[in-house]
Amino acid sequence: MIPRLRRAAVLGAGVMGSAIAAHLANAGIPVLLLDVRPSELLDEERGRSLTLEHPQVRNRLAATGTQRALHSQPAAFFIPARAQLVEIGNFDDHLLKIAEADWVIEAVVEDLPIKQQLLARVERHWKPGTVISTNTSGLPVHQISAGRSDAFRRHFLGAHFFNPPRYLKLLELIPLAGTDPEIVATVGHWGDRLLGKGIVFAHDRPNFIANRIGSFGFRKAVQLMLDLGLSVEEVDELTGPVLGRPRSATFRTTDLVGLDTVIHVSENAYRNLPDDEERDVFVVPPLFREMAARGWLGEKTGAGFYKRVDGEIYTLDYSAMEYRPRRKVTLPVIETAQVIADPAKRLRALVSDSSPAGEFVWRLLSSVLVYAARRVPEIADDIVNVDRAMRWGYAWDLGPFETWDLLGLTETAKRLEAEDRALPPPVRAVLERGEKTFYRSADGQRQYFDLAAAGYRPAGEPAGVLVLSTIKSQSRVVAANPGASLIDLADGIACLEFHSKLNTIGEDTIQMMALSVEELQRNFDGLVIGNQARDFSAGANLMLILLEAQEGNWEELDLALRQFQRANAALRYSPRPVVAAPFGRTLGGGCEICLASSRIHAAAETYMGLVETGAGLIPAGGGAAEMVRRTTARLPDGVEADPFPLVRWAFETIATARVSTSAEEARALGFLREGDGISMNSDRLIQDAKDSCLALVRAGYQPPLHQPIRVVGERGLPAIEAYLYLTRTAGYISDHDAFVAGKLAHVMCGGRVPYGTSVTEEYLHELEREAFLSLAGQPKTQERMRYILQTGKPLRN
Repeated sequence: MIPRLRRAAVLGAGVMGSAIAAHLANAGIPVLLLDVRPSELLDEERGRSLTLEHPQVRNRLAATGTQRALHSQPAAFFIPARAQLVEIGNFDDHLLKIAEADWVIEAVVEDLPIKQQLLARVERHWKPGTVISTNTSGLPVHQISAGRSDAFRRHFLGAHFFNPPRYLKLLELIPLAGTDPEIVATVGHWGDRLLGKGIVFAHDRPNFIANRIGSFGFRKAVQLMLDLGLSVEEVDELTGPVLGRPRSATFRTTDLVGLDTVIHVSENAYRNLPDDEERDVFVVPPLFREMAARGWLGEKTGAGFYKRVDGEIYTLDYSAMEYRPRRKVTLPVIETAQVIADPAKRLRALVSDSSPAGEFVWRLLSSVLVYAARRVPEIADDIVNVDRAMRWGYAWDLGPFETWDLLGLTETAKRLEAEDRALPPPVRAVLERGEKTFYRSADGQRQYFDLAAAGYRPAGEPAGVLVLSTIKSQSRVVAANPGASLIDLADGIACLEFHSKLNTIGEDTIQMMALSVEELQRNFDGLVIGNQARDFSAGANLMLILLEAQEGNWEELDLALRQFQRANAALRYSPRPVVAAPFGRTLGGGCEICLASSRIHAAAETYMGLVETGAGLIPAGGGAAEMVRRTTARLPDGVEADPFPLVRWAFETIATARVSTSAEEARALGFLREGDGISMNSDRLIQDAKDSCLALVRAGYQPPLHQPIRVVGERGLPAIEAYLYLTRTAGYISDHDAFVAGKLAHVMCGGRVPYGTSVTEEYLHELEREAFLSLAGQPKTQERMRYILQTGKPLRN
């Protein structure tokens, strides 16, 4: 049985240590955060007549780390209140308290002697059974624990979080030969279930898996940039989303991480990899040395490869070592690739282009693929751990071996051989066996080529992880159209999966919603609404709304709104439970679908909001009505209390298009209720939502009754209108903002009816439609919609 994680300790309150402590607090785990005792007073401390012996001084570094995490952007804590779970202290006064912890995480500076000295002190207070881990990003784990007792080392391993630990999924576990397997299993369980991490198992080799391959790829990109004379902007354009990598690409990522960290990782690789065939790639170039000497380390120093000058972004011209305004990149190969929807065809178009940009992509990508293939089994037992590490740690769309398959293993091997480049042993092993891919699908399972066994084995998923694509391959699709599918999850539970572009809600989605409720009543006990794309749903299909409005097709638009309201009402009043499983962006209509469900079981990283006002519209799928219902329902019948402050609070949440920064904040905003669940690990979301649905079934679920909704009417509406007048005349909002908000207020107050009037849900739905249609016809609203479609950003006018 896996022991409970009741309390943790983090040693080192720097950027990484404080962020790890924050994420432990996010998981509800009390954590002790310690750092060294300062040796000098700050001027501010002298001004307050403090001494070096004062607790505020002695604990200063841990307190500073907690405050840094509390005010960091993006936020390290789900909600600020989570910081209450972090207790601060220092090594001299409080190290003995680690005996109360179940897991002690060492996260001090990347310096081997310092880590060794700290562990020697830790062992004096160590309680047998307590797990000890180091968060090194690449130092040899066995050297860090050198000199410690056998009992201590049995409880010791590397556990490498990636920065920022709340948002990057990867947790690399690096057990030693003497590490107790139960300790490894325990930390894996804690990381997966409690912290939401994707666990990979790495060998104790310099920089482990992700940083070994990622740092090689970065250094190779810099080398090729200098060889081919490309600009910083061009390299970032070529190594971003078009290549299946994050928008931060190469140099924006470097500025975030810090050039000093990059130099350290490169030096560590060069020093500790004497036999690496690509060792020279890790030599730190003079460009980096010069930038470091000038203090151009990235965001931490205000300048790196990019910097801001009077609000504008400037880019480093490395040939002149001067900053200049950032230039828009226009590369024909990028323009061609961006319009290719198929990832394989897009990637092949990039690597086959004969321009310098195309040459850059081929030389970079092929070098990374070859290098990664040569690292197995050096850095990991199998290709699955390598691919997962790069997807989870560096946010690549595909890992290197998955990319081999996408490009075509046979074709890529032929091109490498034509260039007199030796094929890596894993590639030869697959081809010599007569196979063409590292991965394949067989018997409804994903299998990978196991180099040790020279054959395919199931890739497998951890227990409790449902993969919808695998389920669909097993002929368990009940119904489907281009926008959505209904899938049989077994055990009497179905899943409504969206799969339109950005999972936007259009006619296909609404039709499948209606069909799913019908199937639910006939053939299933419960329904989950979820998918496994990047985001749950970006909301309604704005392009279709704009086209209908521009054409003046008001009857068609009104019908679409009615159908969406009816579909959501069917979810709400379904006799059998419906559990929504949102994650990522859950906006507009996607949020309304969740609000209509019997329960929500959300991923911890859920960014939920009714954002229609940003497009000059209001929620019209029942969302505004539901928020009124929820706020006024907080006041029990017979209680003489004014609901207006609650209604105004809900109005402001929608009027400002506020989006939660976590599922926990979504609960604070009223989008989640107390009974709704949150999963730390998004991979487990579908299974967790299914379990929630089964629990409702077992409990004898009964749908809510149709109840009237009390509105604040002619007393509340003038109050909000007066507030809008003041904010508009003060210049905080535009005339059109005030106009849109006035329409929203009319809906949420129930129109100009007497205060305390009880109205029906259908009445509020009619007000929603009237407001939406009147706004959709406004030229400024249509201008906003066009701007959003072009830029992906809201426009204020």
